[in-house]
Amino acid sequence: MGVSLAEMWGQMGFLAKAVVFILIAMSIWSIGVMFERYFTYRAARKESREFAPAVAEALKNGNIREAIEIAEQNKKSHLAKVVAAGLQEFQSHQGSTAISGDTIEASRRALQRATAIGIEEFKRGLGSLATIGSTAPFVGLFGTTVGIINAFAGMSQAEDTGLAAVAGGIAEALITTAFGLFVAIPAVWMYNYFTGKVESFIVEMDNSSSELIDYFLKRKGH
Repeated sequence: MGVSLAEMWGQMGFLAKAVVFILIAMSIWSIGVMFERYFTYRAARKESREFAPAVAEALKNGNIREAIEIAEQNKKSHLAKVVAAGLQEFQSHQGSTAISGDTIEASRRALQRATAIGIEEFKRGLGSLATIGSTAPFVGLFGTTVGIINAFAGMSQAEDTGLAAVAGGIAEALITTAFGLFVAIPAVWMYNYFTGKVESFIVEMDNSSSELIDYFLKRKGH
């Protein structure tokens, strides 16, 4: 007759149970990061789609103040954060109708700073997913190794030295490895998925920065 999970849990030693609790904590943490990052990226994408045409229209009409106001209304948009930083820096240097090279260079630096900050914000939490994805199988394997050692130690003290004597202990030990893989696989999948999202956001922010600098250069030429 097979051994139920409840019976295996009862047979587990303190160390094996500690490994299970550690894996549960890692699983809860990774799930929390997954949901938080998913909704953060989703909000950024949604607001950016609304922001891009609106700010393009304002800049087309030469209304920088309106463009800044539109950017400030879309605080979750990664494009709005970058564009707002560049426009605010550009506006703060407009003491006259002439646009100097220093003004454009200061705006370029502001765009670079905003992009760097945006990248760090998007990467927040991904490191923990990578760590969980890479270490959870080893945590589970540690529990399995300890469990198998205990199983064979028990067999050496028992009169029955057949496979049946250690089958339950080995099955109990392998649970931690299975649980470790169960925790690690979704973490690795979502880490790769989110990394791809971040890369696309970086490209979009860099493109927006370049387009804004081109816009400033065109205004300088007029």
